[in-house]
Amino acid sequence: MTQTIGPPPAAVQRLFDRWHQAECWIAASAFALIAALLIFDVVGRELVAPLVRMLGFEPGSTSVPGGQQLAVFALVIGSFCGIGIATASNSQLVPRVAFGWIPKTWAPTVNRLADAITGSLMLGVAWYALQFVLASKSTSMRAPVLAWEVWPFQLAIPAGFVSAAFRCYLFAAFPGLKPTPPEFQE
Repeated sequence: MTQTIGPPPAAVQRLFDRWHQAECWIAASAFALIAALLIFDVVGRELVAPLVRMLGFEPGSTSVPGGQQLAVFALVIGSFCGIGIATASNSQLVPRVAFGWIPKTWAPTVNRLADAITGSLMLGVAWYALQFVLASKSTSMRAPVLAWEVWPFQLAIPAGFVSAAFRCYLFAAFPGLKPTPPEFQE
């Protein structure tokens, strides 16, 4: 009585692939922004400022105003996109406790159940993360230097968990959508 796991419907696969690609682009862009800010800061401080001083001028600030805060915002966005990316590629950390305790014939059903439970847990975490964001919004918490409200950037936190939750639900509904774990997890 083993279940065969077929491929998911083409529309579901396309949605999943485009969703994953969008998150990868967002995360890569966020980390590229961090790298650019760091490079600009170091080049300005270590190369441009000394050259300008040698010419007899005081360069003032050679960094991006609010660059550190921008980098932190980008880090939050990139990191929480990473939760969905790790889930989509099935490369999140999985404790190997109790593996092998059930018969192999039960594995497909248990794996689907585990994905559904994990999705529900992720939605629970997303709810608490949303409460955190709403608290920041209600107090009008602002970033130093930039004076921007932080809650729009913090929305990446619950969004990352919701993204992972829906992927888990898709894995439960369409087990063929879930990639095999990377070799290093085996």
